[in-house]
Amino acid sequence: MSQQTAITPTREQDFPEWYQQVVKAADLAENSDVRGCMVIKPWGYGIWENMQRGLDGLFKATGHKNAYFPLFIPLSYLAKEAAHVEGFAKECAVVTHHRLVPDGKGGLKPDPESELAEPLVVRPTSETIIGATYAKWVQSYRDLPILINQWANVVRWEMRPRVFLRTAEFLWQEGHTAHETEAEARAETEQMLAVYAQFAREWLALPVFTGEKSAGERFPGAEQTLCIEAMVQDRKAIQAGTSHFLGQNFAKASGIQFVSRENKQEFAWTTSWGVSTRLIGTVIMAHGDDDGVILPPRIAPAQVVILPVAPKPEMREAVFAACDALAAKLRAQSYGGEAVRVEVDKRDLGGGQKSWEWIKRGVPVRVEIGPRDIEKGTVAVARRDRGHKEKAFPTAEEFVGGITATLGEIHATLMDRATMLRDANTVKIETKEEFTAFFTAKGKEISGGFAFAHWDGTAETEAEIKDALKVTIRCIPSDSPAEDGACVWSGRPSGRRVLFAKSY
Repeated sequence: MSQQTAITPTREQDFPEWYQQVVKAADLAENSDVRGCMVIKPWGYGIWENMQRGLDGLFKATGHKNAYFPLFIPLSYLAKEAAHVEGFAKECAVVTHHRLVPDGKGGLKPDPESELAEPLVVRPTSETIIGATYAKWVQSYRDLPILINQWANVVRWEMRPRVFLRTAEFLWQEGHTAHETEAEARAETEQMLAVYAQFAREWLALPVFTGEKSAGERFPGAEQTLCIEAMVQDRKAIQAGTSHFLGQNFAKASGIQFVSRENKQEFAWTTSWGVSTRLIGTVIMAHGDDDGVILPPRIAPAQVVILPVAPKPEMREAVFAACDALAAKLRAQSYGGEAVRVEVDKRDLGGGQKSWEWIKRGVPVRVEIGPRDIEKGTVAVARRDRGHKEKAFPTAEEFVGGITATLGEIHATLMDRATMLRDANTVKIETKEEFTAFFTAKGKEISGGFAFAHWDGTAETEAEIKDALKVTIRCIPSDSPAEDGACVWSGRPSGRRVLFAKSY
């Protein structure tokens, strides 16, 4: 690997800085002039568009429809649900005026006469504003269920920003549903968690644990939060999706009432669920290497890039024609139910430079075609999940006929690698000494992973572990059996193991 073109520092040397350099080298995004905000560039946004398309199809297959709700939320709406406002108060951006006037010093200031009668919160999440809308829509049990999703941006003021992982403004989807019965709402919560787990595994090649959040990690105002948790290569966890059973808390706060089948006034049962552009950062950290990003094929903006090799100007027309012909044949193939996405890079750049750009961007398959390839009827093929110098030389027909299988193999390889990493760094721990040692780094050494350990169920113990080691309960696994034991921290009785990890 050439240190002049590969990512430095390496993952082992400095994982957080490696991540920042990968984002930059892949031309995915950059920090904006507004602190904590990001500009998502075309290749990065192309990844998000493919994530959107995949998730949107899964949502619609389960009966959900898209809508859009306001960016601004009256402060009084947010304050109606006590736990909700407490959970988000420190992250809210607030609009208090609607006009600017000259300040007499060459600048501008809010016009005192334009102060709003009620401050508006810039959407941190939409439970309250959507609840107020649902209260108008729901009169009878016949109006239920309401199954709506919106694709939007949200603002949560972030003190320690990191592109894609934590930014003051980010993109996401948020589903909001209202139901006639508690059982229906709980089934919805579980169904959407299953959708997220399916998406993580089948689109992102991410093995995930599913489970329930502890009360201390629960969404503010929810009665239950379910989640999927993924491990990235520095062995930290990322919460890759959440689904919340809100009970009747938000319905009571917003007045979502209906006449039941028994002709009684009842409050609806509601849910919310969401994932965000944080998934892009998760994919980078789960699959990337010291050459850059490695993209699972289903979310890659281009699944195959064709690089013309024309050393002399008089060769270009024939080489370009051969590249375009190959691209057309590839686009006639399908993968994941869609036409294979192909880009022909005809830029007037050196072949080595172009190839390295696509390596860093993580395109699954690179193909080179030059005059000799045209003569022989072959193509030079490199897969991103393998060493950057490794190439195969099939005939063009063999390559086209096998592209669907090749993309499937790349996905499987990434899934297998991520699963092996997770399983190799997931342990059962019995004692406080083992637990502390597992999560304690020496110098810049990467430490920890996922630990299944007993917890006594108290918020006090959970807080002590977080304060001492920066380790949190990621979830109470859905498949975790009852098992008598002693809490790894307090020694008090415990009825089951939970999943601990450091996290982003």
